[in-house]
Amino acid sequence: MTRSPDGTLHFEDVVAGDALSDMVIAVDATRIVAGAIATRDFMPVHHDRDYANAQGAPDIFMNILSDTGYCSRFLTDWAGPEAMVKQLSIRLGVPVFPGHTLTYQGTVTGTRVGDDGAGLVDVEFRAVGDLGDHVSGTAVVDLPRRGAAAPAAVDAAS
Repeated sequence: MTRSPDGTLHFEDVVAGDALSDMVIAVDATRIVAGAIATRDFMPVHHDRDYANAQGAPDIFMNILSDTGYCSRFLTDWAGPEAMVKQLSIRLGVPVFPGHTLTYQGTVTGTRVGDDGAGLVDVEFRAVGDLGDHVSGTAVVDLPRRGAAAPAAVDAAS
């Protein structure tokens, strides 16, 4: 796969069956709590071990908004800074607790040119933790096409 100087993949260089580069995340309590705070999810199961235990969990666990963020990061780390995640659908599996490791893996399942000329790439992915599949999903990523005009900048004052 050929990347532009900024590290972005081009649509023409991606084909169905391509594997995305793995992303590995070491999960600790700080990562879980920071994600909950950043997403304004103050449910105690994400920051209070005693509360999580009382609910039947062995420890605090990651929230879905953090999962969504890590899935998006996985896709954009692979595709590069000029790519855009156009659609993201995830399904939660087993929880992830402090001390676990998440490994994100994915595969390109198809490519197509959109009605507007966008280079759309379909991806299936999953994040596997110590207990099994933590999250799985599908995404559509818009990659720049060679020779296509760059999108016009949006004026923030408008």
